[in-house]
Amino acid sequence: MGIQQNGNHLTDEITIVNVKPKTIPNCSHLPPLVSALKASAERNTVAFHFPGHKRGEAAPSSLTELIGTKPFLQDVTEIPELDRFFCPKGPLLEAKKLAAELFGAKETWFLVGGTSCGVQAAVMATCSPGDTIILPRNAHISATTGVIFSGAIPKYIIPEHNADWDVALGVTPAQVKSAIKESKMEGRKVTAVFITSPTYNGICSNVSEISKICHSQGIPLIVDEAHGAHFKFHPEMPKTALDQGADISIQSTHKVLSSFSQSSMLHISGEMIDRERLQKCLHSLQSTSPSWLLLASLDAARHQLSTNPNTIFNEAVKLAKEAKILISKIPGISVLDLSASPDFPGMDPLRITVGVWRLGLSGFQANEILDNKLGIIPELVGTNSVTLAFSLGTTREHVSRLVSGLKYLSTTFPVRKCEKENIFVAENAPYGNSVMSLSPREAFFASKMKMKFKECIGEICGEFICPYPPGIPVLVPGEMITEKALDYLELIKRHGGTIIGTADPLLDSIVVCEKSY
Repeated sequence: MGIQQNGNHLTDEITIVNVKPKTIPNCSHLPPLVSALKASAERNTVAFHFPGHKRGEAAPSSLTELIGTKPFLQDVTEIPELDRFFCPKGPLLEAKKLAAELFGAKETWFLVGGTSCGVQAAVMATCSPGDTIILPRNAHISATTGVIFSGAIPKYIIPEHNADWDVALGVTPAQVKSAIKESKMEGRKVTAVFITSPTYNGICSNVSEISKICHSQGIPLIVDEAHGAHFKFHPEMPKTALDQGADISIQSTHKVLSSFSQSSMLHISGEMIDRERLQKCLHSLQSTSPSWLLLASLDAARHQLSTNPNTIFNEAVKLAKEAKILISKIPGISVLDLSASPDFPGMDPLRITVGVWRLGLSGFQANEILDNKLGIIPELVGTNSVTLAFSLGTTREHVSRLVSGLKYLSTTFPVRKCEKENIFVAENAPYGNSVMSLSPREAFFASKMKMKFKECIGEICGEFICPYPPGIPVLVPGEMITEKALDYLELIKRHGGTIIGTADPLLDSIVVCEKSY
C-alpha cells in the first residue's frame, strides 16, 4: 500500500504493491548469508533506512562506472531478514556454525575489522590491567594496541632471526617456557601467551609444543594465524593452530582464501577462554553498522571451500612447487627454505620469499623494477627480498610472468663475485636490544613532545614506528629509542620503504614521552 505519484506531484490515493515476504527461501545451492542477501534484494520494498544511497538509487556515478550498481543492492544495514550482527539468530548464526564446523572450532565469530580487531579482542579477553602477556617483539601492531587497551604488561620474546635474509623466523618452545619461568620469578601474573604463526614469510612455529607448555601452566595460547587460514585444506599444508592446541586463532580469510578485504574470522577451542568476555570485547571493537557484503563474502568463502575441502588447493600448491623449482635455477636468485630447521617445523607452500642481494639489489629496488616496469606486484617487500603470495586465484600465466620477470632481474644485474655480500646485513632484528621504560599504555597516555630524528636517541618513544607491510613496529610506545633502530629506519626510508604510525610521515621528527614521570 502506498501514496500514488501523479506526474511530479504526490496524491493521497491508495495503491497496493505486491511485496515478497520477509521469510528467506531455502536456496540449498547458496550459503545462508548469500541466500538472505539475494532474497532481501529481490523484495519489492522502499528503503527508509540506511545507507543513504538507498540500494543504489543515489550511488556515486564515478563508482558505478567502475563496479556497476549491483553491489549497492546488497549494501544494506541490519534489516530484520538479514539477522543481527551482535546477537544472530538466523542466517548469520547458521553461517557461523557452518564455519566453525569446517575450520574445526568450538565457535567462530565473523570479523569486519580485519584480523586486527580479532587480535585486540583476544588480548583484551584474556588480560586485565597489570596482567602479563608473553608475545614476540615482532608481533603485529594490533597486538600492541590490544596490550594498550587491556592495560596488560608485555613480556617480549625476541624471535629467532636470519641475518642473511633479514627475516624473523618465529619463537621456539624453549623461548616460551623460559619467558613463563622468568615472569613467575619476577612475580608477574601471566594470563596469556601470544604468538604469530605463520609469519608473513610463511614460517611456522611449533604451536603444538608451545600449547602444551602453556596449558601445563594453565595459560591460554592465542595465535595470530592471519596468514594461515588455508592450512586445513591441503595435506601438504602445516597443521592449523587449532589442530595443534591453540585456544584462540584469528585468521585473515581474505588473504589466501577468497572473502573480501577486511573480512576475517576468530575461532576458539577448548574451555580456557571466557566466551562471554570475548564477545563483549568484540562488541566494543567492531562496528555497529557492519557491511553485510563483507559478512556474506566470509560465508561464500566458507562455502567455496566446503565443496571440495581436500582438493581445492591442489592446483595452487602444484603451481607454487613448479615456481620454486624454476626460480631456484635463476642465477643470483635465492629461495628461502627452512625445511632443515627443527625449531620451525613447517612452511606455507604457497608463500615464496625470493632473495635478490646476490644481484646487488635490495628488496625495495627489485620491487620497483618488478612492479613499475614489469607489472609484477609482490605481497611483501623486505630489505633483501620480496615475498610472493600464491592462492586459488594464481594462474599458470601468472607464474610464467613471474619467472620471466625474475630472469630479467638476473640478466640485467649480474651476480656479484661475492655471492654472500648483502645490501643489508643485520645480525639481529632492529628491535633485538629494545628496553621498555614505560608500559605501552603508560606511554600512550603520557605527555609528549616532538624531537628531531637524530636527537632522540635515549628518549622514550611515544608512538608506533612501523615499516609497512608487514606492520611490525621497529619502535613501540614506551621503548627507549636506540641508534640501531634509527639506522634501520633510515635504511628503510632511503631505499623506498614506507613507514606508518608516525605523526611526521617524513620521519624528520619522532614523538617522545616527556620525562615528567
